[in-house]
Amino acid sequence: MITLYAWPTPNGQKLFIMLEELGAPYETRFVNLARNEQFDPAFLKIAPNNKIPAIVDDSGQGEPLALFESGAILEYLADKHGRLLALSGTPRWHALQWLHWQIGGLGPMLGQLGFFGLRSETKAPLAISRFSEEAARLIGVLDGRLHEARYLAGGEYSIADIACYPWAKAASVNFRGLIGEALDKAANLRRWLDEVGARPAVARAMAIKPPA
Repeated sequence: MITLYAWPTPNGQKLFIMLEELGAPYETRFVNLARNEQFDPAFLKIAPNNKIPAIVDDSGQGEPLALFESGAILEYLADKHGRLLALSGTPRWHALQWLHWQIGGLGPMLGQLGFFGLRSETKAPLAISRFSEEAARLIGVLDGRLHEARYLAGGEYSIADIACYPWAKAASVNFRGLIGEALDKAANLRRWLDEVGARPAVARAMAIKPPA
């Protein structure tokens, strides 16, 4: 059984999607970020960087395996189940390069834009301009790839799509006032968002909410 420590942010939603796609048995322990539960000493033993998501897999060999960092967890689960990541060859490396692109670029830049452009009470015009420009550029990069291929790794849905979808979906809904022009131009991105979002596992995962 896998225990998933998460909250329904884009980074947490990646793992909800992955586990729903795999049909793997799991239980969720919600880590309420608004209550700073990510700093709880018990959680820090699993995720020392005090970030969600994290997992504990007690079905492996030997002692339970604890993992943090969403990209590492996605790759681990894909390899363990033999699904959603090619075992070798070009499709595998294409999937991994777009996974790392999301981790190093799309997620951090959209996260910073969300903070400075939406959540911060004190507005910093230079920061908003900087992150808006970079977010718009990244949306263009994503749209360009989806003009070339149905999915980010090529012809098959993979962990690269799972990693990017929650962030791109959040941008398409929440950031229209900041990067609306880039989003309006991204027809390939809209096609992909519709296609990925229509997958039953994705729909289930995106609907997961913590108990009231």
